[in-house]
Amino acid sequence: MAKKEFTEEQIKISRLAKALAHPVRIAILQLLANQNCCYHGDMSDIIPVAKSTLSQHLNELKEAGLIQGEFTPPTVKYCINKKNWESAGELLGTFIDNIAQVKSYC
Repeated sequence: MAKKEFTEEQIKISRLAKALAHPVRIAILQLLANQNCCYHGDMSDIIPVAKSTLSQHLNELKEAGLIQGEFTPPTVKYCINKKNWESAGELLGTFIDNIAQVKSYC
């Protein structure tokens, strides 16, 4: 029997879940949600991790499409990617709703 491939939706949900699976990334998203944008240097003053660690988490969120960065030398300004965030909310919401509709639980 041939193995089934994962659907594009399953891969997207998994990617989003991975991006949301760390408290530093949640803190970054909450910070950005409460302001128009934030510079990397300012975030490092607020979020209690090393700048290099912060950069890794920002890259993870950026790769997932949840945030976007604008290079303005000598730093990078980040903000929520509104279009992708709305799509992520719909995708995750549908996934959660579908699971919640399961008729039998263990």
